[in-house]
Amino acid sequence: MTEVLLLHHAQGQTQGFLDQALTQTRPGALGALLLHSAVPTASFASPWPAGTPAQMHAMDSDEWAEVPIMKEVAAQIHAELFLYPGTGHLFADTSSEDYDEQAATLLMQRTLAFLDSVG
Repeated sequence: MTEVLLLHHAQGQTQGFLDQALTQTRPGALGALLLHSAVPTASFASPWPAGTPAQMHAMDSDEWAEVPIMKEVAAQIHAELFLYPGTGHLFADTSSEDYDEQAATLLMQRTLAFLDSVG
C-alpha cells in the first residue's frame, strides 16, 4: 500500500471530485487538503476513511466554494475548516485578482502545520 496525501486546489469541480473521491476510496491516504471546495461525502461509494485527517480552506463569502457544503463535510469527517473573510476564490494565487496576502499567508502556515502532523 502506498501512502499519499491528496491536495485539491480549485481547478474546476471535476478535479475536486477526483481528489476527494481518491481520499475516500483509495487505501493509504494520509490525509487531504481541500482548498476552495468540497462535495458531500455521500457523493462517493465509500465513506470517509476513519481516522483520515483533513483540512479545508475557503473565503467565507466565496460563491464558488459552496461554504455550507464545506461546513457540512467538515462536521461529518471532523476536518479542520478555515474560513477567511472575503469573497475571492483563488485567494492564495499571487497571479489572481482574488489574491489576499494575509489569508494566503495563514493558509500556508496552517497547511505546513497540517503536513507536519500527517507526514
